[in-house]
Amino acid sequence: MEQKQIPDTLMLEERAAHAINAMIGMSDEEHDHIPFFAANLNHKPAFMTHGDWDYGSTHGRMIDGLVLARHMSGETYGKEVEERYRANLLSFFKEDGLSYRQKNPAYDWEDNANFIDQRAVILSLTSWYIETKDEKVKKAADKHVAALKNVAIKERDIWYYPASEHKKDGWPSSNAINLRLAPDPASFSGRLIMPLLKYHEVTGNQDAFELCEFFSTMIIERSGVFNADGSFNDALAYRSGHFHTRLGTLDAIARFGVFTGDAAKLAFVKKSYDWALTKCTTFGWTPGDLHEQAFEHETCSLVDLIATGITLAKSGYVEYWGVVEKFIRNHLAESQLLDLDWVEDSTDRSNDIKGRKSFYKVGERTRGAFAGYSAPNDFVCDVIEGRGHTNDLQICCLGSGTRGLYMGWSNTITERNGTVSVNFLLNRGSKWLDVSSYLPHEGKIVLDIHQDIKRLEVRIPEWAGFTKIRYTRELAGDTIEGHGREASRWVKKHFLLLNEAKAGEQIVIEFPLSERTTVENAVGQTFQVQWRGDDVVGISPEGKRKPLYTGRKVFDEAPMRTGDYRRVDQEIVW
Repeated sequence: MEQKQIPDTLMLEERAAHAINAMIGMSDEEHDHIPFFAANLNHKPAFMTHGDWDYGSTHGRMIDGLVLARHMSGETYGKEVEERYRANLLSFFKEDGLSYRQKNPAYDWEDNANFIDQRAVILSLTSWYIETKDEKVKKAADKHVAALKNVAIKERDIWYYPASEHKKDGWPSSNAINLRLAPDPASFSGRLIMPLLKYHEVTGNQDAFELCEFFSTMIIERSGVFNADGSFNDALAYRSGHFHTRLGTLDAIARFGVFTGDAAKLAFVKKSYDWALTKCTTFGWTPGDLHEQAFEHETCSLVDLIATGITLAKSGYVEYWGVVEKFIRNHLAESQLLDLDWVEDSTDRSNDIKGRKSFYKVGERTRGAFAGYSAPNDFVCDVIEGRGHTNDLQICCLGSGTRGLYMGWSNTITERNGTVSVNFLLNRGSKWLDVSSYLPHEGKIVLDIHQDIKRLEVRIPEWAGFTKIRYTRELAGDTIEGHGREASRWVKKHFLLLNEAKAGEQIVIEFPLSERTTVENAVGQTFQVQWRGDDVVGISPEGKRKPLYTGRKVFDEAPMRTGDYRRVDQEIVW
């Protein structure tokens, strides 16, 4: 790959390579390569623990994350461990087609197919099949989807699951079915729509489409998960308005609305999404729920927020491109564990408990993971409210965080009907053009065009205005200058229209950076936040254990380095 001088600014494909380190490193080689679920980095020394999510949920998240991260980065490290994950996942299926939790030294539970797990299972099988077109994987996925349809309770216009766990001999309680005692619908049915829809798109599987159709109707028309004003139902029976499952359900319904051309579904999602944004910070911290876990932000929730915003933005609500870019640049990037100076590591296995707990090289093995529960200003959440300190890492958040990187990377540059759009001002290479971002140091974007483009448009941040925007276009020694005041230069509110671009052309866009301070509220806690463009460069009060946002440095000129961007001919579309 050709090396050149590029800005030393946020590179999502490199972040994906770091995530691979953690996805491989959290494998427990002493316990059949079952990954650890959680880590306490604040403990001295740090340790990792197994949990009840170790099976379909964890393996599904890791397989999906590894497929996407390798596609982004080209990194091949840890392939042998990944193969163990894939073999393990297939071994969890029983004859009924569902994925079952296994016996574990730490827990003595009955065999059951947990319905939070099933979502991660079909997610991973779908990414695995997109990557390999392996008929063995398709056979397993088809059987799995058929099982999801078979066990659903079917009424005239809605389907649902009456419990969180299904057993080999059926649902735990026929009385629950008769009385319609469905558990939280968002957790067990709503979130399933997203991977089922993608599996239908890829394979044409009609069972998957039917599940999406009846689940989405149930969520919108009958479930009560979302209140009439779009707010989340915070009743205990609805998991206290749990953000990850609600936002994941909104992401799913938005995608299904786009696929079916159902504008009402998109309007439904937008109303709830806008309400959810009022409970989050503008840099991407989300509550865990509306009660006991309110102070515990999950990276999973943030990634659902990113994915839903992207779907809405691509559907015409273009204001969400800027909303999502702030999330990616800030809390997603800050939530990734790269600095290990604060973690006390152990090279000794003597205190390990097989199948339960390990102290062995935890920091080294988890580098690249994403925060399980973070505070707005600290990687470690240990507030006096709620549940206090629990886990610093959760492997579900590692899988989700990696997917969040992919959603940002794959939507930075998009093409439709000959129009190429630069949606996020992030470093990114593609077959059409490369984007070099000098943000947050300079208000400057450089576009190097690789092939002729019929129509090129670039999103300009709303804070940049239009009067002071300048651009130059250089091709074969000829230079053209332009500015944002020109008539017919703006489309879709925030996009600078550059029209036709030629292979070999370089376009430089410059604009002033906004420096401002906002006051952010996170469940009653107030923070003063300093911004430079779309990047948080300071937060007060500062965190105490692993402070976030306090180590960010900005310069008058962007630092440069030798490197290049990864370009792929055919992207995995999620």
